[in-house]
Amino acid sequence: MSARQNARARRDESLIGLFLDMLAAERGASSNTLDAYRRDLDDYAEFLNTRHSSIASAATDDVRSYLAALAKRGMAASSSARKLSAIRQLHRFLYAEGKRSDDPAAVLEGPRRGRPLPKILSVEEVARLFDAAYQAAAAKETTHTEKLRAFRLVCLLEVLYASGLRVSELIALPASAARGEGETITVRGKGNKERLVPLGKAARKTMRDYLKLLTESKAGNIRWLFPSFGASGHVTRQHVARELKALARAAGIDHRKMSPHVLRHAFASHLLANGADLRVVQTLLGHADVSTTQIYTHVLDERLKNMVRDLHPLAED
Repeated sequence: MSARQNARARRDESLIGLFLDMLAAERGASSNTLDAYRRDLDDYAEFLNTRHSSIASAATDDVRSYLAALAKRGMAASSSARKLSAIRQLHRFLYAEGKRSDDPAAVLEGPRRGRPLPKILSVEEVARLFDAAYQAAAAKETTHTEKLRAFRLVCLLEVLYASGLRVSELIALPASAARGEGETITVRGKGNKERLVPLGKAARKTMRDYLKLLTESKAGNIRWLFPSFGASGHVTRQHVARELKALARAAGIDHRKMSPHVLRHAFASHLLANGADLRVVQTLLGHADVSTTQIYTHVLDERLKNMVRDLHPLAED
């Protein structure tokens, strides 16, 4: 392999790594899932390299050629569809993160398959998470750093469930978000688009209380609402995911169903279950297309069944 090919391979490996980190942190992907994605994307990157291309520079024709090569290998349609799904998610992520200025896989269509329902927490499970977080923050025999970490987790949880933010949006909140007196915060989302997100009184108070504690602990200007204690910058997606999984264990909830994205799902599903308009939830989540938001309407099924059972004049007693 030439020096140029080696350089492309290292760059592709780095981009794949960023994507897998996102899957682990935001979607709670398991080790087996991450391994499967890596195998598929490594195969894609290797093919591109033989064409003197790369994940960073691939064109739509390169992706089509890869799919044609899979067919020549005699690969099953379901396996090709899985690989195409991984490629599309990768390129969509790189575009959203500003690593590419275009998405070469956006126009490609694979076999239509049913979309899996998101993992969901019940209202009771969310309440248990809050109880566990507040108990940890109220513990007496702790150091100041441990207390600050515990309050940071309380604030992360309050804001995440109250707003439905993506974890990338949450960790990048500036400290000024907690200083405002208004009922909304400005969030910079995918594609660098800004939107206003309302916050309830409880979340706003928690932000102010946490910022006060943070200010007492750190000298100088505080840029981020959730700064990293071990290095400069803000806390990472991976760290938030690990802390939420640990909190789930403390609350007696299966940690495998816990991730920052699951709380985003809970926010949307619980709003819809209580009568929120789908278009409103779409705006709150920052979805460009309402079809993305519609995945959450499955939570209404049981409510609708109960409504027919309880209110229909011909329902059995």
